[in-house]
Amino acid sequence: MRIMFALALPLLLATSAAQAKGKPAELKWGDAPPALPPGAQMAVVSGDPTKAGKFTIQLKMPSNYSLPAHWHPTDEKVTLVSGKLSYGMSDRLDRAAAQPLAEGASVTMKAKMHHWVLTGDGATVEVSATGPFKITYVDPSTDPRGPAASATKKP
Repeated sequence: MRIMFALALPLLLATSAAQAKGKPAELKWGDAPPALPPGAQMAVVSGDPTKAGKFTIQLKMPSNYSLPAHWHPTDEKVTLVSGKLSYGMSDRLDRAAAQPLAEGASVTMKAKMHHWVLTGDGATVEVSATGPFKITYVDPSTDPRGPAASATKKP
């Protein structure tokens, strides 16, 4: 029994340290990049979304926030940390077709899959993907950077 405890303790401590790293109180929040509609805040949990490689961010979205139909060149895993979030997979935001995501649940948006999200009373999500982060809006007129923004522009 002592041997099992001695072997399990380092694993338990490492897991606790890893979980503590991304606690919201420790994250540095700022305005989300201009590639996202105004009003959201973002914090980097790990990695660098502007560079090649894996990254994780958290995104706080206010009440009634929506992110129009868009796609990314790589898969992204979206986990609802808190609040109410709905999403859909289509070329345009369709509130009637919105699928709710339960707190703690995740959805993977495959590379180039057209998708969108919207909040109820606000939501915080964690997004894990491979950088550099890029977002292309299905309808360029919904791109907050302006309708002339190209698919190669960075956030």
